[in-house]
Amino acid sequence: MTWNPRALPDQTGRTIVVTGANAGLGYFTSEQLARAGAHVVLACRNPAKAAAAVAAIRGRVPGASVSTLELDVADLTSVRRAAERMLDLPQLHGLILNAGIVHPPTDRSVSLDGTELVLATNYTGHFLLTSLVLPVLQRTPGSRVVSLGSMISRLMDSSLDDLQLEVTYNGWKAYAQSKIAMQVFGFELDRRLHAAGLDGPTGVQSLVSHPGYSISGLTPGIRGVNEVSRAKRFVDTLQGFIGAQGKDAGAWPTVRAAIDPAAVGGQYYGPRFLTRGTPTLQRPTRTSLDRGIADRLFARTEALVGAPFSLPA
Repeated sequence: MTWNPRALPDQTGRTIVVTGANAGLGYFTSEQLARAGAHVVLACRNPAKAAAAVAAIRGRVPGASVSTLELDVADLTSVRRAAERMLDLPQLHGLILNAGIVHPPTDRSVSLDGTELVLATNYTGHFLLTSLVLPVLQRTPGSRVVSLGSMISRLMDSSLDDLQLEVTYNGWKAYAQSKIAMQVFGFELDRRLHAAGLDGPTGVQSLVSHPGYSISGLTPGIRGVNEVSRAKRFVDTLQGFIGAQGKDAGAWPTVRAAIDPAAVGGQYYGPRFLTRGTPTLQRPTRTSLDRGIADRLFARTEALVGAPFSLPA
């Protein structure tokens, strides 16, 4: 079907949680969903930044229904607290796993729970969060989980055998590995939901998206959300000629995966021209779909978060 990211289907009555929603892709995903009528919960680490994002959405989308939830995905205690609050929601139609470190640190560091920080932020916190809130997703007909991957999975590969990178750490390796893990997770979750009979139009569906090459300098300026210097705007405008786009457009594939009535579990959405463009179905990498890698990843992640990933009965 033809999909117009500027004319979304009505989402009135639906509740969607977006992690890392105070800036960047998460903010524009939230704004677009709110504009379509959804109640959007901005799950963010910093309450002040979350409040600024809420104010921005309400200023740009009259009548927007938005709220906040404190969540630090790199802190498993915070993840558990946030999950408890999410389980109190009457329904949860969408969980968008967006939060993450885009610019990894030069030197390796670890989370409060001892996991390599980029992996903890981009992936393991989301793994635990999803497992904990599956009951509310299951009792919501047609709910979806959207895992945010990256086109870096086409540029770098990893079998995910060394999640902690204690000896071989470098920033971009850590980032690539974390995003490959997110893609592997999203597709494996779809397979497990299907095997358990929990998917389908009235069940829980798991999809994956990637934003292409989306950068701040091509993104609309919004006070408290996206404030970019003139120098960066100039540099990023030049990058637009080689395929970059703004983060507002980068949010389109995720929004489509979350609400397109024709989308189904196991699908992968990204920009039409890989780095930019309208959102279309894409073919995932072989690694992203590898069941052996997925099985090992789930087992290792369960050990890192200290809990099994169990589907509701």
